[in-house]
Parts: sequence; C-alpha cells; structure tokens
Amino acid sequence: MAAVEIDPATLNPATVTTMVEVRLGIDDLDRRIVTLLGDRMRYIEAAARIKPSRKTVRDEWRKQDVITKAAVQAEKVDFPPELVRNIYEVLVEGSIAHEFTKFDARVGEKSEDATEN
Repeated sequence: MAAVEIDPATLNPATVTTMVEVRLGIDDLDRRIVTLLGDRMRYIEAAARIKPSRKTVRDEWRKQDVITKAAVQAEKVDFPPELVRNIYEVLVEGSIAHEFTKFDARVGEKSEDATEN
C-alpha cells in the first residue's frame, strides 16, 4: 500500500488528528518563516547600502520599536509576547551584526576603488 501524500497547506491545527500531520504542519510553517526571514534580511542589506555612515547602523530606538511591534502582534494572535521579545532581541541583534558586515564591506569597496584610481 502506497503512503498517502499530505499537502501541508491543507492542514489546520484545530483539525489535525495525528502527530504526522502536526509535524508536517510545523515543518511547512518553519520553511515559510525562514523564507520570510530571508526576505527580511534583504531589507537589512538594503539598509546597509543606503545608510550614509557606520554610526547610523545601530539605532536603539528603532530596535525597541521593532521588538515592541512584534510583541503587540504576538498578543493579537495569542502568542506569548515575552517569547517574541526574546526571539526578536536575538533576531534584531543578528540583523545589526549582518548590517555592520555589509556596511563595512561596502565602505571597504569604496576605499579600494579610491586607492586604485
């Protein structure tokens, strides 16, 4: 007997009845979350390209704003806001580190171009 293929897009946490379905649903969500995080990182890279100086890379006000907005959204969807705050603290700090790397690479490229001319 062939295994039945389950389309994770058709699953609903309120109606699943097996752990196979639960895991398929979670795996599908994780793939989509990571894809969205990749999209988010492209915006971080755009910020590194657009910002005029290294001192503008870290913006504590914006960091707190992002974390607060995420926590508010978590409450709206019945997800623990403190967990979201912790996740977003790590996400935003990692994003800032990535932005510094991209910013420094961009500035380094300009410096190299200037020394070659």
